[in-house]
Amino acid sequence: MQEFDAIRPYTDEETASALDRLVNDSEFLDLIARFKYPTISRWFPGLIRQRIRQWLLARFSGMERIDDIQAALYEHVTHLIENTTTRVTQSGLENLDKDKAYLFVSNHRDIVFDPLAVNFLLYDKGFATTRIAIGDNLLENPAFAELMRLNKSFVVRRNLQSPREMRDAFQMLSGFINHSLETNNSIWIAQREGRAKDGLDKTDPAIIKMFYMSQKKSGLSFSDVMNNLHIVPVSIAYEYDPLDADKARELEIRARTGEYTKAPGEDSEQIMKGMTGFKGHVHVHFGKVITNAPDNPKDLAATIDQEMHANYHLHASNLVAYEQRSQHPRAHSTAPETTDSLVTAEAWSPAELEAAEAELYRRLEACPEAIHPFLLDIYANPVASSLATKEA
Repeated sequence: MQEFDAIRPYTDEETASALDRLVNDSEFLDLIARFKYPTISRWFPGLIRQRIRQWLLARFSGMERIDDIQAALYEHVTHLIENTTTRVTQSGLENLDKDKAYLFVSNHRDIVFDPLAVNFLLYDKGFATTRIAIGDNLLENPAFAELMRLNKSFVVRRNLQSPREMRDAFQMLSGFINHSLETNNSIWIAQREGRAKDGLDKTDPAIIKMFYMSQKKSGLSFSDVMNNLHIVPVSIAYEYDPLDADKARELEIRARTGEYTKAPGEDSEQIMKGMTGFKGHVHVHFGKVITNAPDNPKDLAATIDQEMHANYHLHASNLVAYEQRSQHPRAHSTAPETTDSLVTAEAWSPAELEAAEAELYRRLEACPEAIHPFLLDIYANPVASSLATKEA
């Protein structure tokens, strides 16, 4: 894989040296300390840093395979999930083959937890975990970059200046994805650049076009190449988003000023908040493998979206927000009270809907009024998307 050295994850041969760098990196040790001991790490950083280093050495020293690291991490990921969710569930995996590689094209809510949840469920059901596409903006922190590349992550370059740079970067990315699938390594990639902060999950046709770039000279048609990729649309649904207020604030600023500039360290802070914040019930739906792909990127993107929206697990929080948005004086769109006609994955009792209403009210009261409609949109828009699939 030498031609992909600039973007690929670490190999087994690189595991031991990467682990050695991490256990001697103060910034990484502090990152783990903030997660494991959020309170006392502030008061005794040196002591906790040393304790974390000893724990890492005892747990991971001598490991030389990525799969061994992931197996060792499974217990800790389970602990994280138990402490930040009420449960994580899935549907659709029963229709996939454990011996095949898939291109999982996913909606995107959280930088780390989205692929973590997908890989956790795959591993739990006996599937191989995926290689994960991450934006190069997340690699500004060297320790986090090491950790992600140890966890099968590969790099998607962003903010390229020239058309030639973009073409070359997409060509390499396309080649790596196709090479991975050909060597039986599944891929997780977001349906578009960046998170869908407004809850509207739309696949960017440019991502689909990129999949084909390295295969143009193969002689195969666009649809044949797409069928060979075994694309699986994935929809991830959080009952509550730990970053809802942060996202709503960014959306309000963009709407008011036309732009938003991240503060230094904002990505790192949101990574920690997204991992450790309460999410309620998280459901992941693995859609049907696309076997009859349209002959162009735009129509294939629409096909992925249709599967994703039709199978999005709507929580009580989504239904309540949809109703509240239609009544909100500053709502961005109006909607009739049609939630009774929705076929949802669960039957919600009046008590559950009232609990969701109280929780959304609490969240709205905790943030400035100007961002209220944006926060409601985050939860309400998946309902609108689901309704649109039923009208199509």
